[in-house]
Amino acid sequence: MSLATFVTILTIGLVGSFISGMLGIGGSIVKYPLLLYIPPLLGVAAFTAHQVSGISAVQVLFAAGSGVWAYRKGNFLHWKLISYMGSAILIGSFIGAFGAKFLPESTINIIYASLATVAAIMMFFSNKELEEIPVTEITFQRSIAVIASFIVGILCGIVGAAGAFILVPIMLVVLRIPTRVTIASSLAITLISSIGTTIGKLSTGDVLLGPALIMIWASILGAPLGARISKHMNTRWLRFILAALILATSLKIWMDVLL
Repeated sequence: MSLATFVTILTIGLVGSFISGMLGIGGSIVKYPLLLYIPPLLGVAAFTAHQVSGISAVQVLFAAGSGVWAYRKGNFLHWKLISYMGSAILIGSFIGAFGAKFLPESTINIIYASLATVAAIMMFFSNKELEEIPVTEITFQRSIAVIASFIVGILCGIVGAAGAFILVPIMLVVLRIPTRVTIASSLAITLISSIGTTIGKLSTGDVLLGPALIMIWASILGAPLGARISKHMNTRWLRFILAALILATSLKIWMDVLL
């Protein structure tokens, strides 16, 4: 691996992991398109959609773990919500990750763009009246949480994502969970989901060891920093940043798919 390739992958990993910790996502919403487009644009490497999904899966595992560790003392983790959604998405993500080997790369990109589009639309809804509810008083519909997370797990397992970029809008808009609790809890759910996704991607041989190790290193450095900054940011700005990232990513991939 050349120095240029190493620096490019490390930079992508640091940027994605920082955003991961700050917004409560695994970071694949950012790293998937960056890994797919930036290395060939710079002429340092070229990864297929299958390889990008494999690298992203492993990286998300460590980014989410680092983010959860940073949130462990903030009283924002809703453990009952995490257990219900985490168990369902774990099963779904393994099914999706293993089944992805039977799909062409164009289908993987279409699934990714579709998920990003739905997530972007949902992020423009608001739930301001729930922002101040203590974590111990938050309730949610268990059946909706389980069904939604299982379906998200299958679809995101296909593209090597842990699913937080679509889980966050679901938790905010459908389950009506306050923003800061959503950010912290979604990282924990993402951590569980990424276990199934990583196992599935490893079993299909889609994980490139060198790039994956670089992304892991970046995750351990970037995610905790993003989580610390998130605690001091206005929740409206956090949601706006996430919505903008998701929308930009979906538009870029749709343009590539259609053109």
